[in-house]
Amino acid sequence: MRQWLPPSLQTAPGRQVLHSPASQTLASMVHRLGETGFAPGLLQDLEPVLPAASWSVYRTGHRCKPTLFMSASRGVPDTTQDCWWAYLSGPYRSDRTWGRAFDELPVAQPETRLCHVTAAEVQGEHRARVYEAHGVAERVSVVEYESDGSVFAVNFYRHLHQRAFNDRQIGDFESVAPVLLALTRKHIDLSHPQPHLPTAAPWPEAAEPARPGPVLPAEAALVPLAADGLPVLRMRLVRLQAGLTDRELDVCARLLQGLTHEGIASDLGLSVPTVKTYRNRAFARLGIHFRNELFARVLGG
Repeated sequence: MRQWLPPSLQTAPGRQVLHSPASQTLASMVHRLGETGFAPGLLQDLEPVLPAASWSVYRTGHRCKPTLFMSASRGVPDTTQDCWWAYLSGPYRSDRTWGRAFDELPVAQPETRLCHVTAAEVQGEHRARVYEAHGVAERVSVVEYESDGSVFAVNFYRHLHQRAFNDRQIGDFESVAPVLLALTRKHIDLSHPQPHLPTAAPWPEAAEPARPGPVLPAEAALVPLAADGLPVLRMRLVRLQAGLTDRELDVCARLLQGLTHEGIASDLGLSVPTVKTYRNRAFARLGIHFRNELFARVLGG
């Protein structure tokens, strides 16, 4: 029988056993798998390796439904959700920070790569809406190009108040990136009963200009839409009209779930007249007048 210490453990007379930052990070991540605190806890665990202030995990591309699986921030206000909606409002369609355009031919087999980009290297609209608007200065990612042409990305962001990532930190991240990608996928599988990462049905490349569509009874539209979560409904609305405010999105998404004005007011902590004001403003932006038109527009989009 043979026994020996892992390379990550060093011992010397009179010295404490030391663990490499990468080994500690991966061990902590395994223990957090499937737990509700995985997303914020991972940033804390990763800090000795890569001191990022926020991170996100999403899937995007022209041939899939863009999906944000998880995100969190540490030491800064958490604006990761706002960044996601800003990204979906237009920049994702022309995002070339992955080193390949989404309209290129899909890869034959899934392919894993690392990406490193600074805000100055990001194109104008994308840089302004996502990076500059939220104080993001740099991104390091481990991504998998999938066979349908989409990208599954695990992203870590440096904010303006932080020092730039140095070569040692990026090298340490490189050493844990493949396992980080695998563990993140496993956490998604464990925390969501339904599979989230199959090849998706084609996703429209761009929302068409608003135009009159068939008016469907609310009862008919309610069945397929009520099962969708609020983030999915908000995403559908953003694709139809990027100018909708957060509160307008909140109200319309709940209308699509079948809530009454009173139910929405209770859920959001607003008065019924305020809910109706947000509804009217949203309908004006969408060019509609009635709830059944909202169902028809979202179903048609």
